[in-house]
Amino acid sequence: MENGSTNGPSSSNEAEKAQIETIRLPTVEEIRGQDIWNNCAVRSVVSGVMGGGLGLFMGLFLGALDNPLMQEEMTARQQFVYTAKQMGQRSWSSAKAFALMGFIFSAAECAVEKARAKHDTTNTVVAGCVTGGAISAKGGPKAACAGCAGFAAFSVLIEKFLERHD
Repeated sequence: MENGSTNGPSSSNEAEKAQIETIRLPTVEEIRGQDIWNNCAVRSVVSGVMGGGLGLFMGLFLGALDNPLMQEEMTARQQFVYTAKQMGQRSWSSAKAFALMGFIFSAAECAVEKARAKHDTTNTVVAGCVTGGAISAKGGPKAACAGCAGFAAFSVLIEKFLERHD
């Protein structure tokens, strides 16, 4: 009986100790990694590369779905060559577009975040506007304004969907 009564209080002390977590300070390597990632140039280049990779795969997928206009008159080899060319053209085009989009958005968001010293949805709206306006600027001022508004709205929707900010 005495063993049973002594195990009761000692097991509750162990449970209390298990609930208290120690706070671990970041290591020097972790601090250096955070400093590197907080650099806007690094963040923008990495986003551009990742956007290019995404565009590459999307272009390969969408290029494979293209059907030749003269499909009935083409041999299987001709259809294969046509599809391979379409996949290559689409993937390169999509890779360039997504890389540029990722680079501009990340650079704008990082610059606005550093200037405002806040991490909130406003940064996303401004970055989306800058990105949309820059991408559609070749179409003139109306297209740039529409691109700005559209990309900003899309960025906010994605932000709310992912719930990155409080």
